[in-house]
Amino acid sequence: MNKYLQNNLSMWNEWATLHAKSEFYDVEGFKKGRCTLNDLEFDEVGDVTGKSLLHLMCHFGMDTMSWARRGAKVTGIDFSDKAVEIARNLSNETGIKADFVCSDIYDLPKNLKGKFDIVYTSAGILCWLPDLKGWAGVIAQFLKSGGFFYILEGHPFLNMLYTESPEAKSPEILNSYFHSSAPEEYQNQMSYAGVKTEKIHTGDEWSHSLGDIINALISAGLKIEFLHEYPKLFFKAMPYMVQDEKGYWRIPGDKLPLIFTLKAAKC
Repeated sequence: MNKYLQNNLSMWNEWATLHAKSEFYDVEGFKKGRCTLNDLEFDEVGDVTGKSLLHLMCHFGMDTMSWARRGAKVTGIDFSDKAVEIARNLSNETGIKADFVCSDIYDLPKNLKGKFDIVYTSAGILCWLPDLKGWAGVIAQFLKSGGFFYILEGHPFLNMLYTESPEAKSPEILNSYFHSSAPEEYQNQMSYAGVKTEKIHTGDEWSHSLGDIINALISAGLKIEFLHEYPKLFFKAMPYMVQDEKGYWRIPGDKLPLIFTLKAAKC
């Protein structure tokens, strides 16, 4: 295990424990039937009844189990043993049938057998991956012929604007759009869910351009069926964003892409 993975695993293990108790994740609401999926996902993925679905990097599985509530036969994987333990306990408590596997994504072929109708990832995962070609290869390996991959993710353009300054008043390009083999390293004692950790963690993240993402999937033999870009986001990433009537966060003027969705099929 390299130092970057060690850093991130230590952080995500503590985050998983804290997130399961956080207001941000509202686990009690989920137990009562709250769906954690996005309306874009419903429209673009379509009916999943009876289909097998593999959720890569699933954290503690609420999105995975939300697909199960919609009729899919689900398997979630995550590299955090704490997250997988919480997911299994939540599955047992709610009676939602789901399988969970603890594995780093690049090692998944050693730890999971079978193929799936759908391979899915929810938002906020690409920045934790140093190698998109390896990621795309895993996706292709686990897809059935005729199956598809779907992702909803923060747009790479958003990474260029990201700032932790509460004084920011308008968009400003602060970070590179392009990938570097060396990650951006930062010290963190607060997770994106607004919970404070017991220790200061070192996090390591990588930027990937839209071209990197698309070309990795093409090189793995997948056919891009659509790429959609939207000027809205599912959380308040910058202090100058405003919330619309549906709960999305936007930069006034709607001139910049903030999320994208992509579907790619295996022939």
